[in-house]
Amino acid sequence: MRASGLKSKIYASPEVFLDEVGSESPACILLDITMPRMSGFQVQERLKARGNRIPVIAVSARDDEQTRQRARDLDAQCFLRKPIDEQALLEAISWAVKSQRKPCGAAVMNPT
Repeated sequence: MRASGLKSKIYASPEVFLDEVGSESPACILLDITMPRMSGFQVQERLKARGNRIPVIAVSARDDEQTRQRARDLDAQCFLRKPIDEQALLEAISWAVKSQRKPCGAAVMNPT
């Protein structure tokens, strides 16, 4: 992302991200569906309940219709299957950011 001129911030946990998202509003969120302690779907549900409209790009190694549909139902702008093609990711971020007319940047939710 940096090589493409995008600013990004990686969060260590979904909880830390949810605590900070109000004070730091990213242009879009790159959200892994499978994470420890809280799923990407749960993060999306909490964002939606708050009325937060930051575009979400959901990513997962699980590429089945149920996973894709659930991400869409929770208002993900797009769904990318892991491993993620670098160019496809950059295009998805560009599209999501342009749809919101915010400066380029992304919050990355992929704790290890």
